[in-house]
Amino acid sequence: MARDDQPRPILDPIDRLSEIIFGLLMALSFTGTMSVAVGGGGTVNAMLVAAFGCNVAWGIVDGVMHVLTTAVERVKRRGFVAALRSEPLASARQLFLDSLPDDVRLVASENEVEAILQRVRTLPADPRRAVVTGRDLKAALAIFALVVISTLPPSIPFLLIERIDVAMRVSNGIALVMLFAIGAQLGRYMGRSPWPMAFAMTAIGAVLVAITIALGG
Repeated sequence: MARDDQPRPILDPIDRLSEIIFGLLMALSFTGTMSVAVGGGGTVNAMLVAAFGCNVAWGIVDGVMHVLTTAVERVKRRGFVAALRSEPLASARQLFLDSLPDDVRLVASENEVEAILQRVRTLPADPRRAVVTGRDLKAALAIFALVVISTLPPSIPFLLIERIDVAMRVSNGIALVMLFAIGAQLGRYMGRSPWPMAFAMTAIGAVLVAITIALGG
C-alpha cells in the first residue's frame, strides 16, 4: 500500500504520454513534407531546425497553458469550497450533490453527505495559498521537455541517411513504432488490453503518413 506522504509525480501517466504523442504527431507533420520542402529549394538541416523550433514553440505554449488551466481549476475548486462553507446548509448540500458523478451521487447516503459537509464547513480558510505553485512550473517544464525530446528520434534518420526519401520512410517508421508503444502504455493505464489502443495510435500515425505521401511528401 502506498504511503499517504509519498510524493505524487509531477505529471500523471496520461499527461506524460499525451505530450509525447503530441510531439510525435507534430514531428510527423513536418518530416512528412520534407521532400517537398527540399525539392522547393530548402535544405534538410533547415527543415530539421524548423521542425525542432516548432516543437519548442508548442512545448512552451503547452507548458504555459498547463499552468493557466491548473490555476483556473484551482481557483474554481477554492470557490466551490468557499460556497460550501458560506451557503445555507440546504443549498450547500445540493451544491455538493450536484458536483458528484451520477454513480457516486446515487449511493451517497444523507448521513455521509452531512458528515462531509460538516467537516468542510469547520475547516479554517487559508487565504495565503498561492494560485500558481512551484509544482505547476515544474510540470510546465516537464511538458516542454517531453514535447521537444519526442522530436529527436524521428529526426535522426535525416542526419544519418543521405537519400531524403529513404530517410523519410525510416523516420516515419520510427514514429509509428513509438506511437505503437505509447498506445500500448495507454491501454495498460486504462486497465485494458494494450493492443487495441496500440493499433489505434499507429493507425492515426499511418493516416498522417498516407496523407503526406498523397500530397507529395
